[in-house]
Amino acid sequence: MNRGLLLAALSVGISTPAFAQHEGHGAPPKPAPQAPAPATRPPQSPAPRPQPDARPDDHADHGQQQTPAPAGDAHAGHDMAAEAIDPPEVGNDIPPDRPAEFAADRFFKKDDMDRARGILRDEHGGGTTYKIMGNLLEYQTHNGEDGYRWDGEAWFGGDIDRFVLKTEGEGSDDIEGAEVQALYSRAWDHVTDLQLGIRHDFEPGPSRTYLAAGFETLLPYWFEVEGALFVGERGQVLGRLDGSYDLQLTQRVVLQPRAELNFAARDDEAVGIGSGLSDAELGLRLRYEIQREFAPYIGINWERKFGGTADYARAEGERAETTSFVVGLRAWY
Repeated sequence: MNRGLLLAALSVGISTPAFAQHEGHGAPPKPAPQAPAPATRPPQSPAPRPQPDARPDDHADHGQQQTPAPAGDAHAGHDMAAEAIDPPEVGNDIPPDRPAEFAADRFFKKDDMDRARGILRDEHGGGTTYKIMGNLLEYQTHNGEDGYRWDGEAWFGGDIDRFVLKTEGEGSDDIEGAEVQALYSRAWDHVTDLQLGIRHDFEPGPSRTYLAAGFETLLPYWFEVEGALFVGERGQVLGRLDGSYDLQLTQRVVLQPRAELNFAARDDEAVGIGSGLSDAELGLRLRYEIQREFAPYIGINWERKFGGTADYARAEGERAETTSFVVGLRAWY
C-alpha cells in the first residue's frame, strides 16, 4: 500500500509542470506594465476651402469628406484671378471733378479758406516765378587776340506758359555779333518746351529780324538740346541746333561738353552768311560750383566757318578756324 501511494505521488508531480508548459504555449503572454504616455493634442487638419460652385451637402450625399486644395492649386487660383482682372493703365484714369464744397468752410470763413487754398496751389506748382541765367560769360584768347562772349536767357511764368528772353553775342574791341530773342514758351510735355517769337540781330550790320520757332528738350541720359528755325523778312531761312551735357565729376566739379551748328538756306553777303552749313562750334568747359548759382570755369573752344561763310570771313581779313582758351563764369538767379 505504501508502494502504491508513492507511485501516485510521483505521477502527480511529473504531470503538473507539463500541463503548465502546455498551458503557457496556448495563451499569449501578458504585456509588461508600461508608464502612461503623456497626453498630446491631436493634430488639426486645415479647414477645407469652400468651393464657389459646390453646395454644403454635395460631399455629404456621396459620403466623401472635403479636403483642402494643394498649395500649387492655391497659387494657380490667384494667377487665374489676376489674369481675369486687368488693372487700368497708370496715368490714364479720368481725374475726379473738383469738389464744389469743402468741409472747412463750415467752420471758417469761405474767403479765408479760398485764399489759403490759392496759396497751397501756388506752392505746389501753380504759381509764377522767374529765372535769370548766364550760361556763358567768358573771356577768350586766341592767336594773341583777346575777345569776349556771352550767352544767357531769362524767363518769367509758370510750369506751362512762360515768356522767355534769350541773348548771345561776341566781340573784341567792338561788338561783332549780337542777337536777342523774345519768345512765348509752352510746355509740350514734362521735358519739352515749344517756343514761338521774334529774333532780332543787331550785329553784324545791317540788322535783321526773323520769325523764330523752336524747342528746348531734355533727351535721355540728361542731354540738353535746343533747336530753332528762323524765317527772315527778306525770305532768308536760318537753322540752329545746339546741345550740352553736364558730367558730374564730383559734387562741385562739372565737365561740360558743348556743340552748336548753324545753317542757312541761301547766301546773305551783307551779313557774311553763306548757304548750307555756315559754322560749327565745339567746346569743353570745366567749372567749379562754389554754389549752384555761382560757378567759375575754364575751358577750350573750337570754331570753324564753312562754305560761303568762310569765304566772306577771309575777305574781311578774319580766320575761318579758331581755337580759343576761355575763362568765364556761369551764374543764375
